[in-house]
Amino acid sequence: MKILLAGATGAIGRQLLPLLVAAGHEVVSTTRSPDRARLIAAAGGRPALVDCLDRAEVFELLRKEHPDVVIHQLTALSARDLEANSRLRIEGTRHLVDASLEVGVERMIAQSIAFAYAPGSGPATEDEPLHLEATGARGLTVAGVHALEQAVAEMPIGVVLRYGVLYGPGTWYARHGLFTEGLRRGEVVASDGVTSFVHVADAARAAVDALEWPAGPVNVVDDEPAAESTWMPLYAKLVGAPAPARRPGREGWQRGASNQRARELGWQPVYPSWREGFREVLSPGSR
Repeated sequence: MKILLAGATGAIGRQLLPLLVAAGHEVVSTTRSPDRARLIAAAGGRPALVDCLDRAEVFELLRKEHPDVVIHQLTALSARDLEANSRLRIEGTRHLVDASLEVGVERMIAQSIAFAYAPGSGPATEDEPLHLEATGARGLTVAGVHALEQAVAEMPIGVVLRYGVLYGPGTWYARHGLFTEGLRRGEVVASDGVTSFVHVADAARAAVDALEWPAGPVNVVDDEPAAESTWMPLYAKLVGAPAPARRPGREGWQRGASNQRARELGWQPVYPSWREGFREVLSPGSR
């Protein structure tokens, strides 16, 4: 198949591109950076310099390439700019969907998140609503996710991958990532809030599997939702940080998510629990 991979140099995109190439797909990969274009070419993709916030550029690219599938892994999180990330989810997705519909693309696979669900008890399933009443920074994030998912649903086959908290190379949760640095500085507090993680490599594998999945949202998380008070002490120990301060209680939306649907669709994570994944990616010598 001919696949347009938008966001090929992000944390997931860097893992995903070689998997698609190895599977025999022709992959056109977007980036805004000539330097990153060279990385795409080295990984076997064909780089396309385009700003997905520029509607005309997106339409020009889709009209030129006519891909069979669009995989949307666009983010703007490297500088913790939630406003820029939300804008990309809203405007960038709108441009990709409209251009894809114009040229007859059948399938779009898009990155979303599994921690935007409304408050509740127990791990959230895909049938539950998003937290549309959220305010502040969380409200901004949920609004962006909601707009993205609504747009992707307009595709003939729109698959939304609701990823858990990503860890591993290129993420905030790597040995030298943003979360780790905050933990080392003593800026992090461990509550009873529940997190669902997914290793970035398993997230990429789910995007490949989704080439065959039916339309709709799918939680892509590991098998073991865990309270911060459980996973943070191990994380801190592995990266040589002080144990975080403890704060009892949780927000209603800090509930984790269920991966039952992804499992039923055949997704098999290499790291079914953050426990073994953390030990591999956070130990000394890890990236």
